[in-house]
Amino acid sequence: MLQTGTSKVSRWDQHGREHTVRVLRKGPQRTIRCDTCGWRKGAQFLPWLKAEEHLAEAHQATVDPSTEE
Repeated sequence: MLQTGTSKVSRWDQHGREHTVRVLRKGPQRTIRCDTCGWRKGAQFLPWLKAEEHLAEAHQATVDPSTEE
């Protein structure tokens, strides 16, 4: 039986807009998809790091809401 699931990486840009990349898991495969621009990529290794890189490069979204006080 394949294990499926979804998680997400969210970051905020300098204008206060939230950008989210979802990590879709189906068995050993991972696909990352940006909710903002529709960008998709297969990422077997380190999908969350690749999601963070996309947010920083494509949307200049680098503020992590989980670390803000």
